[in-house]
Amino acid sequence: MSSKDRNQKEEETEMEKSKAHIIVEIIEYVPNAVLSRTIIRKTTGNITVSSFDTGEELAEKSSAFDTYIQIIDGSAEIVIDGTKHKLELGQGIIIPAHARNSFCAKEQFKMISTVIKSGYE
Repeated sequence: MSSKDRNQKEEETEMEKSKAHIIVEIIEYVPNAVLSRTIIRKTTGNITVSSFDTGEELAEKSSAFDTYIQIIDGSAEIVIDGTKHKLELGQGIIIPAHARNSFCAKEQFKMISTVIKSGYE
């Protein structure tokens, strides 16, 4: 299995339950890349951890659900509906449902993204 196939499989597979882990260590930095790993994925929502190498970006998008972002390493620039937010280690922000948003790595950073789909009005 190639490393690309392995990374794809890791992204789609939930982490092992009832096993402690150090969240910042479950994903590495890879030069010129953005990596994501699924912590838990359900029809009612998901939690994902991502790493961004310096200079990497995620293009503008939107989601039908509120998304909570927490920075677990480094700092990130997040643009929500045209407003820039710089988040430092330990800080979090809620991206409102349907808001246009993008991410830019002025330096390496890791984040946890939490989407809760149930109960959305």
